[in-house]
Amino acid sequence: MPIQAILVIIVLVVIYISKCFQVLNEYERAVVFRLGRLVKDVKGPGLVLIYFPIDRMVRVSLRIITLDVPPQDIITRDNVSVHVNAVVYFQVLDPNSAITAVEDYMFATSQMAQTTLRSVLGQCELDELLSEREKLNVELQSILDKQTDTWGVKVSHVEIKKVDLPQEMQRAMARQAEAERERRGKVIASEGEYQAAEKLVMAADMMAAHPMSMQMRYLQTLVEISAEKSSTIVFPFPMEIMKTFSSMMNTSPTVDAPHTAAPQKPAIQQPPPEPPAQV
Repeated sequence: MPIQAILVIIVLVVIYISKCFQVLNEYERAVVFRLGRLVKDVKGPGLVLIYFPIDRMVRVSLRIITLDVPPQDIITRDNVSVHVNAVVYFQVLDPNSAITAVEDYMFATSQMAQTTLRSVLGQCELDELLSEREKLNVELQSILDKQTDTWGVKVSHVEIKKVDLPQEMQRAMARQAEAERERRGKVIASEGEYQAAEKLVMAADMMAAHPMSMQMRYLQTLVEISAEKSSTIVFPFPMEIMKTFSSMMNTSPTVDAPHTAAPQKPAIQQPPPEPPAQV
């Protein structure tokens, strides 16, 4: 036999052996079709033997796949048009079903995620969409998981990434937020005034019950004012001290001072009575 024929046979044997023996990674599994029929036993990982060309092998990854859902035009229940995109995390649990139950499980999961996103978010209002994302994420994940369960695909998590609002709606929400902040500021200021008034009433009642506390507060205020050297303090004279001095003056004994006697007026001499006339 010529050497060329031997070399050709060796090459064909090497190619055949390379087709029969496949190496699968730890995260990969092989779905084998033998003469078009599915072999139920999933092969892998490691070295896998198939009978080429009778067998045909399809590799399936068991790792979690991150699927980016493109932005969707959604009209909420309160007639607001928004653009929403999301991300879906899913994993193949049954390689046989993922290959035989659906033509392309990646494309099918992507389309199902888009339609579910539009249908679920279209039933909620804008405020709910912005404030209750966790609730919507759980609802989306539950619906997608039920729909992809027959494909051998497990949807583990769905996350709404971004919500784009129209410019008019953004300005309206900004005005609403500003008005809400002003309202809160006024409420807080009024509550502070109310509490301060309550404390002032309590302080006034206490000072009325203890008059000496008013004098102590007065002196403390004078000390605080006197810290500024450029200020002029007018110290009023307390009326209580005036009352004390006046009472002392009224009760003290009086001292008679020496004085000259006032000149007496001369007595007016009356004329003597006339004698009675004789008849």
